[in-house]
Amino acid sequence: MLKKHPAHKLSLLLPANIWLGLLVFLDAWLFIWPLTVRILASEHHGWLLNENWQDLIDAIGLIELPRLALGLGMMIMSIGLLWRARIAWMLSLILLTFALILDLYTSKSHFSTIVFGIVLFILLLRHWQTFNRSSFAASSMYTIVSVSWLLFYAVFGTLYLGDQFKPPIEDPVSAFYFSVITMATVGYGDILPVEPTSRLFVVSIVIFGVTVFATAISALAGPVIGGNLRKFIQKRAVNSMRKNHVIVCGTTPLAMNVVTGLLERGQHVTAIILPNDTHQFPAHTDVLVGDATTLEVLKEAGLQDAQYILALKEDDAENAFIILAAKEFIGDGTGDSSAKTVSVVNESIHLSKIQRVHPDIIFSPQKLGSEILTRALTGEVIDGNLITQLFFNENKKA
Repeated sequence: MLKKHPAHKLSLLLPANIWLGLLVFLDAWLFIWPLTVRILASEHHGWLLNENWQDLIDAIGLIELPRLALGLGMMIMSIGLLWRARIAWMLSLILLTFALILDLYTSKSHFSTIVFGIVLFILLLRHWQTFNRSSFAASSMYTIVSVSWLLFYAVFGTLYLGDQFKPPIEDPVSAFYFSVITMATVGYGDILPVEPTSRLFVVSIVIFGVTVFATAISALAGPVIGGNLRKFIQKRAVNSMRKNHVIVCGTTPLAMNVVTGLLERGQHVTAIILPNDTHQFPAHTDVLVGDATTLEVLKEAGLQDAQYILALKEDDAENAFIILAAKEFIGDGTGDSSAKTVSVVNESIHLSKIQRVHPDIIFSPQKLGSEILTRALTGEVIDGNLITQLFFNENKKA
């Protein structure tokens, strides 16, 4: 018998997005652990004794700053993985790649930690289908992380290379100002890089800034535009189906059985229900929520292109109003519709009242059932013509 892969066993206990999110958080913690150990050992007290920012960054370690930024970014992305956010999955892969490159370049991490990062990268790729959500919250998180990371990189890099600018940058406020102006590609020219290293650094800020802002805007606008586009396409698809169809009004057992029967026979059906109605229509039924006695709802249901409109509600008065509204739409000439109107009569005493609104077909279950039962008891012949006559009591206009 084949043994199950450990990752498969873990998936049986927890969803992939949960344990992958936890593993990414663990990898991020291991990535910043060396700096954390130094802080726990109170080494940071000595950092504050440095007289300038360059000495401070040298004391911390120039390589520790990008490690800290990458680690914090992965921790935030682990939250997005719990939400199954696609953009968090993509950014986790990118951050893991940079983290692995930094580990291999600096040899700061243990070999087992590097192997753990590679295995985690492969597991994220393997479970890519798990992360299929595109939400505004996840996109906002990506924007915050990417812009914060870029600002962190730009400010501390500017402070470290402060004496390579004219005038020199010696305080965080000036570094923040120059970073934002450079990221936005405004370039007032009041502060200029004068050495090759600082110039290359400024070029990197501009390139990263354009890339980050462009992807951030697309990430924020994507879910909104995508959602609206999806709704538009769905609406067009539904409207294209509302042609030569049958409109059924109501959620009674009769209505649900009629809808099911028509769908099984390949007919297009649109069901109109009230906002508070519950139904058990088949999952692929075209359901429109609204009041079927109003012209606006009937137009939205495609009455102008329908074959039939069936009023199958429990209340005979509501059925009468639906027929009146449909007749008004059909009869005034604006609808250009040839739809037939069908009304059920739940109480036989209301038959004459329903006839006054002149539906094309009247269906009375009580009359049908009583007549068939009476004829069966008396031995009278029940044939197809009789069933048709009893089933569809066609209304004759006076």
